[in-house]
Amino acid sequence: MFKLLYSTDQIKAALENYAGTENTSDFDLNNALRPVDPKLRDAAVLIPITSSPDGLNVILTKRSNNLKHHPGQIALPGGKVEKSDKDVIETALREAYEEIGLLKNNVEILGILPKHQTITNFCVTPVIGLIKNTYEPKIEFGEVDEIFKIPFKLFINPNNFQIHYRIWNNQKRGYYSVPYGPYYIWGATARIMRMFCKILSETNENKQ
Repeated sequence: MFKLLYSTDQIKAALENYAGTENTSDFDLNNALRPVDPKLRDAAVLIPITSSPDGLNVILTKRSNNLKHHPGQIALPGGKVEKSDKDVIETALREAYEEIGLLKNNVEILGILPKHQTITNFCVTPVIGLIKNTYEPKIEFGEVDEIFKIPFKLFINPNNFQIHYRIWNNQKRGYYSVPYGPYYIWGATARIMRMFCKILSETNENKQ
């Protein structure tokens, strides 16, 4: 069984009580292609959550086609950890402000997920944040082409995740995807959201 609706308090409690340490990777469906001891760069993303009468929503972006890494993909706001960042939470909040104009004092941190390794050799820490007050998106067009909201319940239902394949660097690779209207959410973003919702589901089941 899975639960289609969660409150922010339940999300916060689930992340606080999660005892697992298993990280995820873009290679989870391609273990034979997993590199040995890659040199990873630390990064962080924010999973920005908003509350509405219909439930929770997640804010996502469409990355600029001019970017070096993951151009044109649907993504969470985020980027590399800078030396001036005191921790990954500060990285996620800084990047969210730079990319979508979200002020850090308008975000309540609900928790942190296990790390995710991308195919481009980033070690990404996902940070979950609740947007507390009214928020007017402000696009940084050098990095982002579009900002939009997706119902959180789309990710909660595991049946919405599909496995697709494509050729990348002359190799067939599998990846998770979640199509939604005109948006094709796939790769690291889909894998991180799948991990997030799996933790919520397992924690909820353990309490029953």
